[in-house]
Amino acid sequence: MHAERFSGVGRVSEAAWREIEPPDFPFFDFAFLRALERSGSVGGASGWEPVYLLCKEGDHLLGALPLYLKTDSYGEYVFDWEWAHAYREHGLPYYPKLVAAAPFTPATGPKLLVRHDEAERAAVTRSLLDAAGDLADELGVSSSHALFLPERDLADFTDYGFAVRHSLQFHWRNRGYGSFSDYLEALTSKRRSQIRRERRQLGGLTIERLTGEALEEEHAAIMYRFYLGTYDRKWGFPYLTGTFFSEVFRTMRDRVLFVLARDEPTRRPVAGALFFFKGQSLYGRYWGAAEERRNLHFELCYYQGIEFAIERRFELFEAGAQGEHKLARGFLPTLTYSAHEIRHPGFRHAIERYIARERELLAGTLAEYARHDPYRR
Repeated sequence: MHAERFSGVGRVSEAAWREIEPPDFPFFDFAFLRALERSGSVGGASGWEPVYLLCKEGDHLLGALPLYLKTDSYGEYVFDWEWAHAYREHGLPYYPKLVAAAPFTPATGPKLLVRHDEAERAAVTRSLLDAAGDLADELGVSSSHALFLPERDLADFTDYGFAVRHSLQFHWRNRGYGSFSDYLEALTSKRRSQIRRERRQLGGLTIERLTGEALEEEHAAIMYRFYLGTYDRKWGFPYLTGTFFSEVFRTMRDRVLFVLARDEPTRRPVAGALFFFKGQSLYGRYWGAAEERRNLHFELCYYQGIEFAIERRFELFEAGAQGEHKLARGFLPTLTYSAHEIRHPGFRHAIERYIARERELLAGTLAEYARHDPYRR
């Protein structure tokens, strides 16, 4: 058993990689990673330089740890800008650092990818994390980070000296609903009436849910325009290229949902939302609109996703980072986890104190949210 390094998923056998793809997490699928690389969304001057670690026995792929050498903290959604500022104030470099994450994707999923039938998971995990430590030494990075980890995987990293940080998102879970009406009936009267009112007020539009063979190149171009428009309004920088959207609409159409709103009289595209799904999980990722319409965001990004999840009998719907307005629409506050290895002893101690205090504050926030549970007791 040995570990090898690769500068991109394109250098790995697609068939072998598919053997280690997570069953409910599409963002480490070969097609998704290849689309990021081919489109130039990662690599080059993007701030995300792939350094994939592969565990092999001979030519047999046992597992992988997708890592990125980062020269900034953009596109991570677990914010450590204050840590970088503190390093700079003390004349120390915080970048580069190593990050195990799906780029630009605040979704919870495994970072240590191991074959589903692999009996020696502990040995594969140890080999990959040992190799990650060697890589960190060789590159002289300030720190190593694993973002949006499942709770069950935390021990793999804490056993290697990583400190666990808590964050907060809002997730929707299917409680065995047979229809959208069943979901509404599970809510309090106030929230049920609010959602019905919001949907009634959204008139003059035709909404399509497109997936599989219904997706065409035109839809990728439309979604990319909406995506750019969202960043223009927020004065942000678009991470993804048009080629990325074109490729995932073509190669992942069985795992992509595109919700498109058109103006009824003219058939003109008004807004769109892009989702990925796999196994029992649905992930809302990007949205954009050509014009402002009341409740349009709630309809495309939340209610259409919930309807799709109920129809497909999905168990989980993650609609993206932050957003306490999701609580009123049935998304409950949920802890998310990241693991951090800070290599400077003084900063490691300070940051561990910081995240311990942060966990206490989040516990209080969760208790407050519990008082506003949108579901009937």
